[in-house]
Amino acid sequence: MEQRKHWWNGKWGRLARKDVYLRTNGDQWYVEQRAGGSDGTSHFFEFDSEDAALDMVRALLNGPDEWRELSVRPPSR
Repeated sequence: MEQRKHWWNGKWGRLARKDVYLRTNGDQWYVEQRAGGSDGTSHFFEFDSEDAALDMVRALLNGPDEWRELSVRPPSR
């Protein structure tokens, strides 16, 4: 699975931090919505197209938080 994008709401701490990830594997696209940092709770969504996955990302980023797109690390070799 390849991570394509990562957004963060810019807040620190288990109660405030939120992340949204866009990933792909072959023809399938996945969006992960995570609250609470690395030990937090995640919700996963699966899509057949990048456009549908990006529509979900836009919906998840809508709101009062100031979302930032973070760089994706290159794959390990």
